Amino acid sequence: MAERMLKFVATPQRAPEKRSAAERARDWGEIYREFSAERAAEQASRCSQCGVPFCQVHCPLGNNIPDWLKLTAEGRLEEAYEVASATNTFPEICGRICPQDRLCEGNCVIEKGFESVTIGAVEKYITDTAFERGWVRPPLPVRERPESVGIIGAGPAGLAAAERLRRQGYAVDVYDRHDRPGGLMIYGIPNFKLEKPVVLRRWDLFRAAGIRFHLGCAVGRDVSLAELRSRHHAVLICTGVYKARELGGPGSGLEGIVPALDYLTASNRKGLGDHVRAFDDGTLNAAGRRVVVIGGGDTAMDCVRTAIRQGALSVTCLYRRDRANMPGSMREVKHAEEEGVRFEWLAAPEAFLGDGRVTAVRAVRMHLGLPDATGRQQVEPIPGSSFTLEADLVIKALGFDPEDMAAMFGEPGLAVTRWGTLKVDHRTMMTSLPGVFAAGDIVRGASLVVWAIRDGRDAAAAMHRYIQSRAQERAAALAVAAE
Repeated sequence: MAERMLKFVATPQRAPEKRSAAERARDWGEIYREFSAERAAEQASRCSQCGVPFCQVHCPLGNNIPDWLKLTAEGRLEEAYEVASATNTFPEICGRICPQDRLCEGNCVIEKGFESVTIGAVEKYITDTAFERGWVRPPLPVRERPESVGIIGAGPAGLAAAERLRRQGYAVDVYDRHDRPGGLMIYGIPNFKLEKPVVLRRWDLFRAAGIRFHLGCAVGRDVSLAELRSRHHAVLICTGVYKARELGGPGSGLEGIVPALDYLTASNRKGLGDHVRAFDDGTLNAAGRRVVVIGGGDTAMDCVRTAIRQGALSVTCLYRRDRANMPGSMREVKHAEEEGVRFEWLAAPEAFLGDGRVTAVRAVRMHLGLPDATGRQQVEPIPGSSFTLEADLVIKALGFDPEDMAAMFGEPGLAVTRWGTLKVDHRTMMTSLPGVFAAGDIVRGASLVVWAIRDGRDAAAAMHRYIQSRAQERAAALAVAAE
């Protein structure tokens, strides 16, 4: 190990080459170029192989990061992929979109003084190489089981659960109201962060494994939850959270003020070759517009960077806190600034101006006050500090709330929390309805893809225990009856 690893003292951190801001702002390709085999091995060799790997501790999936870094440094890439995929259903996706600066890389023990290992880039390289060389295979089971499961939602949580349950031999049916699987990975995340073929190639593998997809099928409209419960031995709800949080204030109902997800979905559908009327007529197209995006999370960063690529005249991000308190990834902020986005920190909208259609945002400067009960500083407006930003398109990126699941599914017995998320027993991940489980953002609230994958895998394990327990109870009852 001493020869191959621990090279962080002599070898500097080098990420994959990033395309220039001028080049990448003209297209939708991912912004980083590929690692070469030599560079990936070199960067993996910087790992200190520490006794307590904080990178692994702070990964929601508990990925065995030091192990696959060592294997990469030694050129044992197929083994590295097997280790990476053992704990992660989509390592090629997490390597691209996880906020490594807040998770694994941000907690790398060599980060102070030597800069962290480029974990995400190596993870992406391992899995892309595995796909190129044919090492990634459909998740086929060793033997088939007689039971079936239904999964509502083909986002990261639902797909992760489907993969685990299929490997165990269950017949798996996935129901999704959209025409492609992937959820926000397809329709919410732009191509420059996650190119769509990367997601869709997993769909091909899952279909090859026998997982059945029922797309364009909305539960509560095309099929009832009660019907799915009668059809399957267990059902998992992984619908995510899609309801946009609303803006208040004077003028908030003007035309030209749109939800972030509507805007991103229109852009992604256009990139996939779909006919999108709201994009073509300019409603959800930033070309030639003065754009103001309100919010400070990763969705806001996706919106501002999408607007740049669509040819906006100007793009401004309005956020009520400062850079240090921004919930989005600092890497994304840096990318956005390089591409020409202007940030108005410590500023919040107080009114929207225009006659029928928005023409400007009147904002007020904010001051960070005393911490609240959670320890986060409160924001307070500064009297007399109002200013105006011209805007033809205002995008609301304030986060997402759950839809009314009980009403949508026609199941009044489906209990929810005070936040509207589904209420589950966190020991079993089961909802208030027997045999109905839930996972991902619809339980956790809007969160990261990596957490959705973790929740989906945990839910699959809980469903397996439930189904097998029920089977054992039935077998015991039959044995008693036979006596």
